[in-house]
Amino acid sequence: MNQLDKTADLIREDMEHMNAARDQAYQQSRQLISLCARAIRAVHREEWPQAEVLIAEARAATDTLVSGVQAYPALYYAGYTQDAVKEFVEANLTYALVRNRPLPTPADLGADGATWLNGLAEAATELRRRILDIIRHGHSDEAERLLDHMDQIYSLLVTFDFNDAITGGLRRRTDTVRAVLERTRGDVTTSLRQADLEQAIKALETRLRP
Repeated sequence: MNQLDKTADLIREDMEHMNAARDQAYQQSRQLISLCARAIRAVHREEWPQAEVLIAEARAATDTLVSGVQAYPALYYAGYTQDAVKEFVEANLTYALVRNRPLPTPADLGADGATWLNGLAEAATELRRRILDIIRHGHSDEAERLLDHMDQIYSLLVTFDFNDAITGGLRRRTDTVRAVLERTRGDVTTSLRQADLEQAIKALETRLRP
């Protein structure tokens, strides 16, 4: 029975460490998600230095979160941990897409492939807000560039036809990207037609001016 008690004590000690790591990871994930949301908001406001500072803080927070659960795969792959890392991926990819920079890879961001793809899907939907902000002030080539990126991302995502247990629910996010892409394409097309109409009216007014 002494051996049984010793074994139970070892198990209990390990579970206590895991429980402490879980509590810490949960709090850290919430802080990381908040940092990423603020970074994305700064991107939409074109507050580039602020966005860069927040993304750097988010990277440090991600490293801390991941290192704290590395010894416990169940915690690393827990929903709240991967959701937080996905938000970090989304913030980085949104910044890169809007600023027309190379996209950081999963290895660059310390994310696995499925988490990176889900972050990419959510970054694509963020482009709709950016595009609407642009066309609100008149049609531009920048809106079409971002729309083209959305289209390319969707075309890529649909090629990952695997079970949700492997992709982390990517299929649902891909469907969301498709819906957002279709609405945004309609908005950009309307904006382009309006811009063409305004130019045609101005040209006509110039010809009719005495």
